[in-house]
Amino acid sequence: MSPSQAPYRIAVDVGGTFTDMVLVDGAGRFHVFKVPSVPADPSRGVLDVVEQAARSLATSVEHLLADCALFLHGSTIATNTVLEGSGARVGMLVTRGFRDFLEARRGFRTDPFDHRPPYPPVLVPRYLRLPVGGRLDARGAEVEPLDEADLDAAIETFRAEGVESVAVCLLHSFENGAHERRCAEVLRGRGGPRFRHSGTGFEWVSLSHEVVPVIGEYERGSTTVVNAYIGPKVVRYLHALDERLRALGLGPELLVLQSNGRAISVRQVAVRPVNLVLSGPAGGVGALDYLASATGIDDLVTMEIGGTSCDVMLRAGGRVAITDRLEVGGYDLVSASVDINTVGAGGGTIAGADAAGLLFAGPRGAGAVPGPAAYGRGGEEPTVTDAQLVLGRLAPGPYAGGAVSLDLERARTALRARVGDPLGLGVEEAAIGVIRLVEQNLLQAVERISTERGRDPARFVLVAGGGAGPMHGAAVGRRLRVRGVLVPRLAGVFCALGMLNADVGQDFARVFIAPLDADAAGEAQEVYAALEDEARTWLRDGGFGPEAMRFEREADLRYAGQQWDVRISGVSAVSEIPAEAETPMGAGTPATAETPVGAGTPAEVGAPAGAKALAGALRAAFEREYERLFGHVQPDSAVEITKLRVVGIGVLPPLHPLRAEPCDTAPEPASVRDVYALGPRGEPRGFVPTPVYRGSDLRPGHRLEGPLLVEERTTTVVAGPGDRIEVLPSGDLLIRFEAG
Repeated sequence: MSPSQAPYRIAVDVGGTFTDMVLVDGAGRFHVFKVPSVPADPSRGVLDVVEQAARSLATSVEHLLADCALFLHGSTIATNTVLEGSGARVGMLVTRGFRDFLEARRGFRTDPFDHRPPYPPVLVPRYLRLPVGGRLDARGAEVEPLDEADLDAAIETFRAEGVESVAVCLLHSFENGAHERRCAEVLRGRGGPRFRHSGTGFEWVSLSHEVVPVIGEYERGSTTVVNAYIGPKVVRYLHALDERLRALGLGPELLVLQSNGRAISVRQVAVRPVNLVLSGPAGGVGALDYLASATGIDDLVTMEIGGTSCDVMLRAGGRVAITDRLEVGGYDLVSASVDINTVGAGGGTIAGADAAGLLFAGPRGAGAVPGPAAYGRGGEEPTVTDAQLVLGRLAPGPYAGGAVSLDLERARTALRARVGDPLGLGVEEAAIGVIRLVEQNLLQAVERISTERGRDPARFVLVAGGGAGPMHGAAVGRRLRVRGVLVPRLAGVFCALGMLNADVGQDFARVFIAPLDADAAGEAQEVYAALEDEARTWLRDGGFGPEAMRFEREADLRYAGQQWDVRISGVSAVSEIPAEAETPMGAGTPATAETPVGAGTPAEVGAPAGAKALAGALRAAFEREYERLFGHVQPDSAVEITKLRVVGIGVLPPLHPLRAEPCDTAPEPASVRDVYALGPRGEPRGFVPTPVYRGSDLRPGHRLEGPLLVEERTTTVVAGPGDRIEVLPSGDLLIRFEAG
């Protein structure tokens, strides 16, 4: 490895199977490290990979961390706390008469044709959901004062029942948080040390108007409860890790990636740990931005496959879609998040034959321990990795940079016992069946985030990320008829790479219900200004100066009478039009419509021209997005605003793509290996001698034709017959397919 130069920028992503690190040194060189995760103690994986990096760079852990200018962390601890049911014992305060909304939910199911599966257990049982007298009206005015006698009684119950964390969700608190704040004061003053996080002074009380100020008691309450449920464990873990790294020499405060793809300091995450539920996978946003900059390809859909799952997200027109509504473990959340579709299809996905004699693959995974059967750590169930090894796509011996070693006979034994013999198949046939089934699941996962969102996959290039993604990318991309498949050189550490290309950021929102007209647009300007002040204060607290601050304005709109909103981005360029403006918004802004600005809007004739332009631009942007999502618009229907948002962004230095030296000399295969081949229609062809190239030997200008394998340090690329691989100037690989 070439000598490294300080200062370092480090990102560590803790996955279900491996913990990945990407380190960028002062010269802009990338260094990649990977160790097995430790599910029982995720921080152990972080420290292990830091130690591995220090050894590889011929320095000590102390010197490595002392020379680090930026340390980012992504983790699945928040998600796993929900999925494993290992959170805090939570009590809840609600407005009298609304004790059961958490259990009643919304009264409908995701699949109306399947009413059998029960909902997950409510995180706060009814005897810990305690009513408090007091009432605010829909505008936040006090109708009845808070009944502190009810509050005192609730505290006594919480003490007796061993409650560790309290969620407070009172009616209409999104308009006025006074009653919730008073509840917190009493809880923290009389609740005793059980409601305190010793050492930091943080008190485990989650207020719904702070966590998620939105309309809808169920969504607001469910999100606040999950926040209270995961908070103690997640925040303690992050503080402990931050303190451990600082004791070892780290200077800057640890940053953590949020579900929206932007980072936040450990100190600031304590109020809303629920925003970390997609912490690791959200790193894909920064990775897609980096790849777009490096390759010039703007429309990308990524299929990031690790050891446990596959995360799919889409980047169109320079943006990755953001959503507010998530479901984690069956619990509904409102939290700004990258629009990700996750399926249980990774290298460690377990396969087998069920009682009906049908093949299955997933959603269970073998995890880091015991892992696939081939790891030799006690696992006896076959996985996708075992199937790839049996088919010759993976080679026996060291794997994932030497993190583990693959045993072919163990893989064959597991596939024969759990798939081949029960289904009457040979070992190779069983392996092919597992791969085909998993790739069908991957295909549907990509269609769910593209076709079902009104996007044609044929317009996009598929990014095969993660350690296992490049093994399936060509096969899935060919069936999707995408423009090509892009394999990043750092595919095996895709999310860690993206973390280093992320900014710091937080969403600030306010409920704003009004018909979309010029008057409302004028009032919206004032709300945006107030939200930007909040965001500016938050960024200043994080150490950002005015030159490193950026603000993005967004809005939620819907047709009058509808229940669900459509989120509109790119409002910033049109929401700052001066009142005296006489012309519509400037052409080329993110919300520009092809139809005349203001067409079909109810803006008053006497309103300022700037407000008219804003109202028209918002309607045009809303209808364009609505038509993309649902295939139609209602041009004569009234549109209303429901929420205004400002995203406050603290700009961090972006990654600068390196350019590899071109080469005119054709590369030679490093070896030839027998790989089980399939024909163009998927028909088995048996083992065929297949060239295997080292990724380090491939340079810009090289063009290869499949079938072949490319072995990188953290992944293997599989190209089928007729597939053509081109090495781009960035060093990344682009796979194109035969016509037809």
